[in-house]
Amino acid sequence: MWDWNFAISILPKLLQAMLITLSAAICSFLLSVIVGLLFALGRRSKFKPLARTIGGIVEFIRSTPLLVQLFFIFYVLPNYSITLSPFTAGVIGLGLHYSTYLSEVYRSGIDAIPKGQWEAGKALNFSPLQIWFRIILPQAIPPVIPVFGNYLIVMFKDTPLLSAITVVEMMQTAKIIGSESFRYLEPFTIVGVLFFVLSFPSALLVRKLEGRLNKNTRKENMTKDARKEVAINEPTAKFESNSV
Repeated sequence: MWDWNFAISILPKLLQAMLITLSAAICSFLLSVIVGLLFALGRRSKFKPLARTIGGIVEFIRSTPLLVQLFFIFYVLPNYSITLSPFTAGVIGLGLHYSTYLSEVYRSGIDAIPKGQWEAGKALNFSPLQIWFRIILPQAIPPVIPVFGNYLIVMFKDTPLLSAITVVEMMQTAKIIGSESFRYLEPFTIVGVLFFVLSFPSALLVRKLEGRLNKNTRKENMTKDARKEVAINEPTAKFESNSV
């Protein structure tokens, strides 16, 4: 039976653990955004050995379970004198794993940029770095931001895996409370509710952002179409005007 007094007594511990869960998710997300961009740029490098090496790393990470990667970073690397705290190992594992997925998101955004934009950069004598950071990325990243938001939510829901390497986040705290009190109903129910309370509004926010970006894109396309129509009709209009 549900015990409200017990549930209220364990709530502060779980809320404190929630901060660790949120910190792990945000730090991992920031790492994945940076490394994902580096992966995306590296795979498009004209230096083929670099592009193939990064492609191999990305495919290897995408094809192996996140839990195996976490165990490798936390338990295997100390054999090579690389010892990390559970939190740091968890952030690196989670961040690297999702950086491979975000690199594909970056790739889809970059591929959507018309070739004319690259040629325009070259015509302006921009260096490759200037073309990337002044022309391509400012146009490629905004449309994929909602996808980033979806991955942040997925990463947040994957943070319980960090309990496997002893990170004392919400799930690990619930396990400890359960093993000490022999009551598992309240801690795991509260953990589930906290995940829902944080994930559901975030999903709604991402959906709203996606709708707004799509609306702006439609407006831009409509403006472009209108300009094209004006450009097509302009010679006819001028001809008629001159005739009159």
